[in-house]
Amino acid sequence: MLYYAILLLMTLVGSIASYYLKKSSNAKGLGELITNKFIYIGGGLYFISALMNIYVLKYLDYSVVLPLTSITYVWTMLISYKKLGEIITKKKVVGICAILLGALLVAI
Repeated sequence: MLYYAILLLMTLVGSIASYYLKKSSNAKGLGELITNKFIYIGGGLYFISALMNIYVLKYLDYSVVLPLTSITYVWTMLISYKKLGEIITKKKVVGICAILLGALLVAI
């Protein structure tokens, strides 16, 4: 159960990393991008997420871990709604549910 909790946390960290990389995309030019703190926060969080992924893969089957990483889509939708003001449509919700159902069926 611990490894599934780590996997869930890994997907959250990955989604937060993507959010910070999105924030860094506002940089105008390479010089501004290199000095943008958000690119380093996002990259660091991706690195942490990758380490967590490697750790979880040590104990769980790859055929289980990879489909369950689709939970990232749920976090991404929630973060984009809360932080970026994006709209959650019925179509997005149905799509996320379909992805999660598929991941669950593969994982069991």
